[in-house]
Amino acid sequence: MDSNPATLRSIVIVGGGSAGWMTAAALANALGGSIAITLVESDAIGTVGVGEATIPPIRSFNARLGIDEAEFLRSTRGSYKLGIEFVGWGTAHSRYFHPFGTYGADFDRVPLHHWYLRERARGDATPIDDYAMCWALARENRFGPPVDNARDVRSTHGYAYHFDAGLYAKTLRTYAEARGVVRAEGRIETVGRDGQTGHLTHVTLDDGRQIAGDFFVDCSGFAGLLIERTLESGFDSWAHWLPCDSAVAMPTANTGPITPYTRSTAHAAGWQWRIPLQHRQGNGHVYCSAVMGDDQAVDILHAHVESPGLADPRVIRFTAGRRRRSWVNNCVAIGLASGFLEPLESTSLHLIQTAVERLLLVLPDRNHDPLNAEEFNRATAAEYERIRDFIILHYHANTRPEPFWRQCAAMAVPDELAYKLRHWQAAARLVSPQDELFRNPSWLAVYLGQGLVPAGYDTMADARAGLVDGAQHLRSLRDLMRAAAATFPTHDAALARLLPEPVR
Repeated sequence: MDSNPATLRSIVIVGGGSAGWMTAAALANALGGSIAITLVESDAIGTVGVGEATIPPIRSFNARLGIDEAEFLRSTRGSYKLGIEFVGWGTAHSRYFHPFGTYGADFDRVPLHHWYLRERARGDATPIDDYAMCWALARENRFGPPVDNARDVRSTHGYAYHFDAGLYAKTLRTYAEARGVVRAEGRIETVGRDGQTGHLTHVTLDDGRQIAGDFFVDCSGFAGLLIERTLESGFDSWAHWLPCDSAVAMPTANTGPITPYTRSTAHAAGWQWRIPLQHRQGNGHVYCSAVMGDDQAVDILHAHVESPGLADPRVIRFTAGRRRRSWVNNCVAIGLASGFLEPLESTSLHLIQTAVERLLLVLPDRNHDPLNAEEFNRATAAEYERIRDFIILHYHANTRPEPFWRQCAAMAVPDELAYKLRHWQAAARLVSPQDELFRNPSWLAVYLGQGLVPAGYDTMADARAGLVDGAQHLRSLRDLMRAAAATFPTHDAALARLLPEPVR
């Protein structure tokens, strides 16, 4: 028996999908059955369900749950992801790669990108992509995990996954239910509150059942059934920075090899995603409805997919932004109920993951100390805003001719992003904080990939040029990466080895 009479006895999760079942699985794993967990969802209510691309931290989430990678990829029909190829984001014909890893390895006290810029100023037109092991593999359609040797260039790449989000939720449901989570089927009709504290007390389902809890997690998606409709948290729209508010999604058949990267292609008023899985390809067109109608958006998607659709296009509406408070009283919102940032950098599932991890750090008791909510809300706001700024950079740093893109290039950006841009443009200085999700290599990829070449570079490179042959080091690094990439199997072969019985 617990010695603390205020310890939580029950947690109610409202909503399933990726957010609900990721939360349930993580809580069940961490709490070991000490607190009753009930998840309420209705089969009659659909989920957004298009979150198929991820970033490397998802590997640590699965590892903490003890999920085997091979079994995970088999059950979700997944593939590997080395990064994102961006097409048409600088000029209409430009291409660059955002890698999940570093650019080579520093060979001097002056960071590699300053030596790169020094050689560029002297006429070397090699793209920065050629110094990323991720791109060396991706362009050859190869994959293998990084080697465990920091002195080997084959240790400098990271990876994530593409997978079917619906199948992932099913996998996590099985995991959670095996550890005591109870699923209640039904649509919520009313939400009960304590008349004095305002805390939530229970939810009433459409069949009259009441499910009570000490603490509630709102995973009800855009609806925000608890956090907004009941607790009126408020919402800060970022549409003035991120004007796309619609997406049309459509799966197609796979054609050719399964590529180990996501592709994002800019169009006249938005962009298109391409996400390869084992059994199909995920496609979608994100756009601004004030500039482009749904029919035109669908036509553009149809014109740019590689094979016929496997289902009719589905239109999704959204507004970029976040709840003013993700935690109110005895309720915390996770996933789309907390906020939305378009899927340009595959952060949707990551924001679920970090929210759950943050919740476990400040899990309350039944006294509901407001300091727990205060810290959760502070950290959540900071994370959303920094990811927001990185996504804004893609829109702002373009030279496309269409009116939509010209407006994005001309917009005033948030202060922290403006600060980063000033330092980069003046002296190629990367000032991303170490606790930020997207660190210096990610910012470098977008800056140079979209044509933001700085006015200068670290003058130490010139001062040390007599001591260090930067040009030779860069040439050797390029050659070494090309040779190293050839030692890895093709992506299809890597999947075949991992999945001796591929799911069809």
